[in-house]
Amino acid sequence: MCRNIKMLFNFDPPVTPAEVQAASLQFVRKISGFNKPSKANEPAFLSAVQQIADISTNLLNSLETNCERYTNPMPYTVAGTGLFRLLSRAV
Repeated sequence: MCRNIKMLFNFDPPVTPAEVQAASLQFVRKISGFNKPSKANEPAFLSAVQQIADISTNLLNSLETNCERYTNPMPYTVAGTGLFRLLSRAV
């Protein structure tokens, strides 16, 4: 399990799309072994990040619980990093 991926379900305030995107990026980086893909692999890499973010958002919106919501004190973002610029080009 990738230690950088944080739990995203049942938080108050709810996680943002950027937090889901960041977790998806971490997952793709972990399974691909690429910190930053080459130009040749960039389209496949970014496509995988987006697909996983979409599926994760779907999952988070579908889950139900009776537990109290957790507080979300530390937003999970990639802003201010080269990864933010990489993801921004994909949007």
